[in-house]
Amino acid sequence: MVSKESCRNEIRAAIRQLSDRCLYSAAKWAGEQLVGIEQDSSNFTPSNTRFQRGSSSIRRRFSTNESISTPQPSVGFSQPPATPLPQEDEVIDGDLYLLAKSYFDCREYRRASHVLRDQMSKKSVFLRCYALYLAGEKRKEEEMVELEGPLGKSDAINRELVSLERELSALKRTGAIDSFGLYLYGVVLKEKGNASLARASLVESVNSYPWNWSAWSELQSLCTSIEILNSLNLNNHWMKEFFLGSAYQELRMHSESLAKYEYLQDIFSFSNYIQAQTAKAQYSLREFDQVEIMFEDLLRNDPYRVEDMDLYSNVLYAKEACAALSYLAHKVFLTDKYRPESCCIVGNYYSLKGQHEKAVMYFRRALKLNKKYLSAWTLMGHEYVEMKNTSAAIDAYRRAVDVNPCDYRAWYGLGQAYEMMGMPFYALHYFRKSIFFLPNDSRLWIAMAKCYQSEQLHMLEEAIKCYKRAVNCGDTEGIALNQLAKLHQKLGRNEEAAFYFEKDLERMDAEGLEGPNMFEALVFLATHLKTNKKFDEAEVYCTRLLDYSGPEKEKAKSLLRGIRMAQTGFPSMDMEHFPL
Repeated sequence: MVSKESCRNEIRAAIRQLSDRCLYSAAKWAGEQLVGIEQDSSNFTPSNTRFQRGSSSIRRRFSTNESISTPQPSVGFSQPPATPLPQEDEVIDGDLYLLAKSYFDCREYRRASHVLRDQMSKKSVFLRCYALYLAGEKRKEEEMVELEGPLGKSDAINRELVSLERELSALKRTGAIDSFGLYLYGVVLKEKGNASLARASLVESVNSYPWNWSAWSELQSLCTSIEILNSLNLNNHWMKEFFLGSAYQELRMHSESLAKYEYLQDIFSFSNYIQAQTAKAQYSLREFDQVEIMFEDLLRNDPYRVEDMDLYSNVLYAKEACAALSYLAHKVFLTDKYRPESCCIVGNYYSLKGQHEKAVMYFRRALKLNKKYLSAWTLMGHEYVEMKNTSAAIDAYRRAVDVNPCDYRAWYGLGQAYEMMGMPFYALHYFRKSIFFLPNDSRLWIAMAKCYQSEQLHMLEEAIKCYKRAVNCGDTEGIALNQLAKLHQKLGRNEEAAFYFEKDLERMDAEGLEGPNMFEALVFLATHLKTNKKFDEAEVYCTRLLDYSGPEKEKAKSLLRGIRMAQTGFPSMDMEHFPL
């Protein structure tokens, strides 16, 4: 097994190297994992433990949660051949590199690139090309705002991609490129739409330097199926386990993802990142109570954290916890009100309050800060649906699909919007797309079944198939059972209808529910059993109906009179012995 001290030393060196190359996001991620490694007892000091207090809830959950299978021993933590750390060439770079890095830190990317124009060390070449790439991205964003407005579509492109691809491919052919250059080459290829070559370059990068989380993240975005993920030829390293945990989550393989994070807990016992990723997986499994507890624990340990808090706000929204959502919105707004996540959280708060125009305003503000912020596009589409503005909803959902074609929520939203417009064929197409990406969600099958039931289609047999799939996927609301019973009743299949009414009745009894669905099930079962001369069983259901008041009780009396008449051949005269 890789020791904690070995991981700690690797990460410390990586943070310095990543920061020196201005890869700050990767350096920040590495720093969070560094303090997530449990300290040896001999080294416990206030400075060593201040980030690790109160972080044990996730560990307790893993030790008691039987629904997560114990992962098989993985080669990711077995001791692989040591990955050599790159040799720094600070003497070669000298003062010019320090000047260029200062310009880069001040977001003067073209000045940084110009300073290093004659420097040929691999480190200088990377920073020069990286600065040029970001200069092109900055100009692209400016053009998008100038030409189409902050949220409009635009044909603006990064005009540096062609020259960067030419230079980096030449360097790769001659072997004059390091793992950081390979990472940038992969990013450029991805931007140009060459996914297969981009994957190959990124795999080569992470195999030669596995500590760059930015490279792993770009590689993950190109793994749109499990087949692609399994085809990657990755070296064994503990960073691979982080990558697989995140990739499995994006591919909606939540049990596998949770197993990976459970395994990583052996070393990274206090990692806030792992706790947040675990909460995301539990959110996808709709374990909202558990997710809320985990995010509360996360905020206690990291009270000024904004990252991932938008997901926490979704949980509070789903639970209609208005006070808690108000507190969270106020907290993140004071921490950093110009973060996309902060705007999204405030938008969720206003949505829960029914102030949909204000919610849209904040979702649009989030998108001004990050046009590729998927959640904001989807949530804004939901708000437009609430406002009955279907054309704006469709546009928002389409933009979400442009950002991530694998996002089932955007496809589902498109289906809902077209269903509202009375266009069931279009709605069916989009519901099918959402089910392709999330086949085990009962809500999607129910939505498609309702589409088949519409007056325009009236394809009841197809609706029945969809409702059956919803039942098999664990329809917790019982919509599918009730609809299956009604559809079979409508088609004259009373035996099948009785079967599903009885199943639905069992579910409602188990959950302590009452209402029109229960009355409907009791009446049908009593009538059906009476028709089939099963008078004793029919009488049981009639007796239950007598507990109701109003028309339900009168219906029960009528059925019981019919049963008595069928049993004796003449009307019953002793109805008063039944409790009324």
